[in-house]
Amino acid sequence: MSTMNAKASSGGEEEASGMRSETLGESSCSGEVKSGQVILVAYLIATLELTFLCMQMGVVPYLAKSLGLDSVGFGYLQTTFGILQLVGGPIFGRFADQFGTRAALILSCASGSAFFLLMSISTNIPLLFLSRLPAVFMHGLPGAQKVITDLTTPSQRADALGKLGLCFGIGVIVGSALGGVLSTKFGIFVPTYVGLVGNLINIMIAMVWIPLQDKPKSDHHVTEHSTSQSGSMFSIREILRLMKFPGVMEVFIVKVFSGLPVGLFLIMFSIISMDFFGLEAVESGYLMSYLGVLQMVVQGLVIGKLTNHCTERTLLRLSVFVFAGVGLGMALMRTVWHYCIIAVPLVFAFSTLGTITDSILTKAVPSSDTGTMLGICASVQPLTRTVGPTIGGVLYKQFGVSSFGYLQLIVNIGLFVYLLKSKIPLKEMKSQ
Repeated sequence: MSTMNAKASSGGEEEASGMRSETLGESSCSGEVKSGQVILVAYLIATLELTFLCMQMGVVPYLAKSLGLDSVGFGYLQTTFGILQLVGGPIFGRFADQFGTRAALILSCASGSAFFLLMSISTNIPLLFLSRLPAVFMHGLPGAQKVITDLTTPSQRADALGKLGLCFGIGVIVGSALGGVLSTKFGIFVPTYVGLVGNLINIMIAMVWIPLQDKPKSDHHVTEHSTSQSGSMFSIREILRLMKFPGVMEVFIVKVFSGLPVGLFLIMFSIISMDFFGLEAVESGYLMSYLGVLQMVVQGLVIGKLTNHCTERTLLRLSVFVFAGVGLGMALMRTVWHYCIIAVPLVFAFSTLGTITDSILTKAVPSSDTGTMLGICASVQPLTRTVGPTIGGVLYKQFGVSSFGYLQLIVNIGLFVYLLKSKIPLKEMKSQ
């Protein structure tokens, strides 16, 4: 009798255990589905925000000219925008760490609404400059990156971050075309009205679909360095402390300098396309669309497959090596067709380097500081846009187009040798 009771008891325990496992499995599956939906919403928000931003970029030169702003004044306007984005990136990241991803995305979209509202009433030059002010918190892409880093495992992160390139490509292509059509057919201020309404819609999407997340907890082995738990959101010292984590400073230096010469070239491209390649405005637009499509393909399809087979250390070295080859090609190119060929490895190296370094750096800091780290990473492009016109102008005027290529070659050969010899601590992971 006692044996039968023992068996019954044992069977009941096994059944209960099986039910618990089943419940946990269903819960885990449900969690994965929900995370996937949230990530898709983050992609949507980033795509819309980038579309609106690119839409106004094609309108601003004409608006500035209609208000009597000359080329020098327009340069100051662009520099103002770059400086505000440069300063705002790390602060936005700290805000995301302290108040959550949803609050950060709402802040970015609200800033975008204010940006387009001020731009829509810019009937004089001071108002046009004032409209740049909300740009300090317009960081939809880092906000989406923060969502992805919070909801993906380290091995999935590079692939998920890479797919944001699709959002960027769609934003560039659709935004540029839409801005031109709307301003031509309906008036120069119509794209600003669309941007205003679009950002308000983005706020509602973020409020409904992005969950209210608690501030992520720090990893146990680096808790003593965590910056998001204490200190002011505007503290430069707290932000710079992230650079003390193993490998962070080294990888960040590679991120900044590897693509800098090409970044300078791209900033000067509107002038180079006219003077060096002899392109008309329409042809230059087609070329930029070609680059956008290449980026979509590389970041949406290629990077994910590479992370399945290669470690991030290997991909980091590969992108720097390819960048060196791009430099040699740029130094030797003479026609626009040469550039079209060089653009393939250029976009590959640019996209791979950006995605892999973002992935490495977010893994190297506590989970509670990934927003700040992404904000610092997001400041690299505004930094290039801020110093680029001056440095790029001098290089182009004094040494010609080939100088960008030779500088790219020399810098990346040095960085490649450095990466081969240095022992930067990286988490060697592949996507599963």
